Amino acid sequence: MAVNALRSPVAYDDRLDVVGHLDELRARLIICVLTLTVMFGVCLWQNNALLSVINHPLDAQTQHNVAKGVGTTGELSLTQKSVLALAKADRDTALTLAAPGSGLSATARAAMAARAITLTRTIAAIPTKVEGNKPVTLGIGEPFSVTLLVAGMFALILSLPLILYQLYAFIVPAFTLEMRKVAVPLLSMIPLLFVGGIAFGYFLVLPAAIHFLQGFNTNQFNVFVQAKQYYMFVGTTLVACGLVFQVPVGVLALTRLRVITVQQLTAVRRYAYVGCAVVAMLLPGVDPVSMLIEMAPLVVLYELSIVLARIFRVREREAEVEAD
Repeated sequence: MAVNALRSPVAYDDRLDVVGHLDELRARLIICVLTLTVMFGVCLWQNNALLSVINHPLDAQTQHNVAKGVGTTGELSLTQKSVLALAKADRDTALTLAAPGSGLSATARAAMAARAITLTRTIAAIPTKVEGNKPVTLGIGEPFSVTLLVAGMFALILSLPLILYQLYAFIVPAFTLEMRKVAVPLLSMIPLLFVGGIAFGYFLVLPAAIHFLQGFNTNQFNVFVQAKQYYMFVGTTLVACGLVFQVPVGVLALTRLRVITVQQLTAVRRYAYVGCAVVAMLLPGVDPVSMLIEMAPLVVLYELSIVLARIFRVREREAEVEAD
């Protein structure tokens, strides 16, 4: 049964009793759990790479502060540059005094040469770049628990396509052939749109949100980011963006099931824009910048839904004409 569950859904005309349905559900749940377990193991194995990926937006904002010389890391960078400049100037002076003809005695020149060597080693040991602000852990076991949290988040995201397929394979046999024509294209769009939402959230929403929130009144605070809160914020933002990108699926489902029409969607466009603004305001990232960035795809997705609904409707009419 587990192999069949992974391979294909039950046919519409198959007759299963209650035990058969429960057995199929159990097999598909086992596949989902095994997938999550394997992905969790892989993500835990590669936790350093995943943490680097999820820390990158914070590191980018830190380097922005470093370049401007603001905040704790910016001040540290300025101090670092000053120390390097003084050390190099002192070394150059020592090299000049150690040269023959400097007017110093041989003993003094030898001392200056030794000092120049020491300063050269010191300069080489001083870092030339301030590393990005890594999230702060407060509890003894927090590095371990937060690593598990990040591995679990990535495991769920990576497992989602197969989990969605198992859900589809379990519920689609209950649909008639006509209902499948509506459901199958919509269900196949869900994982693609979810991945698109995750990518949009990571590359656009997160950098803007972190830039605004971490850069606000930086001179008035010593900004330290707690690891658990940061990763929960990142995870919630990415999942929310992935779910927001499901708007076309919902709209297409309603239009193809004749609950609403394309004309109605067009007529309420202004109210839909207001609704997009409200949804963007409720999404993670309380700053106006990330709100506008999150609202933009909602509006675009709504308009795309209308276009797709119109295309599907035209094809349905053509099919009805050919059938007649």
